[in-house]
Amino acid sequence: MTNLCTKVTVRKRPIKNGQTSLYLDFYPPIRNPKTGRLSRREYLGFYIYTNPTEKFQQEYNRSMLQKAELVKCRRTESIINEEFGFLDRSKGQESFLDYFKMRMNESTNKANWKAAYKHFENYAGGECRFCDLSVAYCQKFLDYMLSDKCKRNDKLMMSTTANNHFVKLKAALRMAYEDGHIKENIAKKLVKAKGHGNKRQYLTKEELFALSKAECKSDVLRRAGLFSCLTGLRLSDCILLKWDDIKKSSDGGWVLDITTKKTKTDAILPISDEALALCGERGEGQVFKKLTPNLVAAHLKDWIEAAGITKHITFHCFRHTFATLQLAGGTDIYTVSKLLTHSDLATTQVYAEVVSELKRDASERISLKEDAKENATSEEVKNEETLAH
Repeated sequence: MTNLCTKVTVRKRPIKNGQTSLYLDFYPPIRNPKTGRLSRREYLGFYIYTNPTEKFQQEYNRSMLQKAELVKCRRTESIINEEFGFLDRSKGQESFLDYFKMRMNESTNKANWKAAYKHFENYAGGECRFCDLSVAYCQKFLDYMLSDKCKRNDKLMMSTTANNHFVKLKAALRMAYEDGHIKENIAKKLVKAKGHGNKRQYLTKEELFALSKAECKSDVLRRAGLFSCLTGLRLSDCILLKWDDIKKSSDGGWVLDITTKKTKTDAILPISDEALALCGERGEGQVFKKLTPNLVAAHLKDWIEAAGITKHITFHCFRHTFATLQLAGGTDIYTVSKLLTHSDLATTQVYAEVVSELKRDASERISLKEDAKENATSEEVKNEETLAH
């Protein structure tokens, strides 16, 4: 049995102030229950006197060594249970929330992970152990995010946003499985939400052109909105954009050198001369002076209607417009992802699916069937009559 199982030994390590630290030595190494990484040592937080001279010091040392031996026995029992498949009542009692948080802190995209963690923490009521995890429990987290409980400004969470948070949970679950904290690869069985009811609105080329010609009561809104369509910048980043952020590039063009407000991502984004012209005459401080969410709310709807657009368009739809038209124009998805400062290519994939739908619609416009030809002709007549009026 000793040849099959990891050997556990209590060892001592002298430290300063005349104390010695007690730790467990594992050979071969085992996975640390908190970090999931292979480790030879587990420091117990027990300290004894290095050179006990008084009787009470000797008794204290004896007591601490007995406690260390007790922990050693429990670890040995746990290892044997793991090796031979015996029931281990302590297994799975560790906090999955602590593990999720640890993975969040290790991530290079901490802001997005933090949002996902906070939602899951609320869903779990502030407590979730590894033994509490199941496919059904984790799948219901997605339902929770799409329910009234996660409403913001009286609006349900978009399925794409919920999926982004769900992906972070799946990543944490996959790592927990690989680290040996859970027996089942739960992440593999979880299904993301479909985008029904949350289809991203965007402007077609024709609608964008009409919007550029339509009258807008706020000049700064008009310039910022069209600028967003040409650059993909969020409203928050348009508001914060300063003239110092617009710099001359080594290739002779212009770039935005910014840190995005939402994701705290540092980015250098090339912009066209047409986009630069929308910024107006170069000055100091804020580029789009007096641009605020309240200003957008006050004038955007009228501007959209003046362009003859009947869709429900928000300022963020200008960002969707940039992404969709870029992909439709042939720009590869990786480049578009970088221009949008997406940390996850899956987020950009949503726009690619929209473009695929457009291609599918286009492919069905030509048919050899007589009735399809008649329908197409009648549709053209209707369009001509509409234009005539």
